[in-house]
Amino acid sequence: MKTLLRSAAAAAAIALTAAACGSGGPAEDPAAAPVTLHVFAAASLQEPFEELGEQFESEHEGVTVEFSFAGSSTLVEQIQQGAPADVFASADTKNMDKLTDAGLDAADPVDFTTNTLRIAVPAGNPAGVTDLASLTGDLNLVVCAPEVPCGAATGTVEEAAGLEFAPVSEEQSVTDVLNKVTSGEADAGLVYVTDVEKAGDAVEGIDFPEAQEAVNTYPITTVDGAANPELGQEFVDLVTGEEGQEVLAGYGFGGA
Repeated sequence: MKTLLRSAAAAAAIALTAAACGSGGPAEDPAAAPVTLHVFAAASLQEPFEELGEQFESEHEGVTVEFSFAGSSTLVEQIQQGAPADVFASADTKNMDKLTDAGLDAADPVDFTTNTLRIAVPAGNPAGVTDLASLTGDLNLVVCAPEVPCGAATGTVEEAAGLEFAPVSEEQSVTDVLNKVTSGEADAGLVYVTDVEKAGDAVEGIDFPEAQEAVNTYPITTVDGAANPELGQEFVDLVTGEEGQEVLAGYGFGGA
């Protein structure tokens, strides 16, 4: 009788062990657990990065890429305050320098693309804007705030042209400037070439020679202390590699 009891107890223990392994206990493969990769990127990168994010997810089972798009100055401030970022892509080197100066970069930043400014006006150009000097006339001009990369570039072209703008609004991201133009709240705005392309028929773009005085270089890096350093580096490699460069070029971005 005792022998039968011992056998039953042993069988029960084996069954419990098997159940624990099959129900996600310590023996479960951690690689199969869902992972979220947090990518902080300049607002102007939204369309190409979302496309690259879908590609990355398709190649990494169980991985979700979660983006935070905003002005680069806002993003780096959030990272400095402890926001969970695995990757940071800035629209200029100045804001990337803020990250590296704080020792928050896990690898040397890599320049991966460039962008330049263009005047955006609503379809039909009701204010009759023709060039950069037109922006000093009696119209509602919207630009990026000086601390934002597109705002710093605006200041550079303003100085290069010897002009003085009087914007009715200074926005925290280039997307906000574009939205005010497309909605008709602004007669003109200074945005990136890529933003004009993105807006399609909703706006018209006007080139100006001074734009070459303010070419923005975009760097990218992984963030120190990130939860997923290896995956973060793989995303950086995708962006800087041939596939990433082709996607960026398709949205009007220039080579690094």
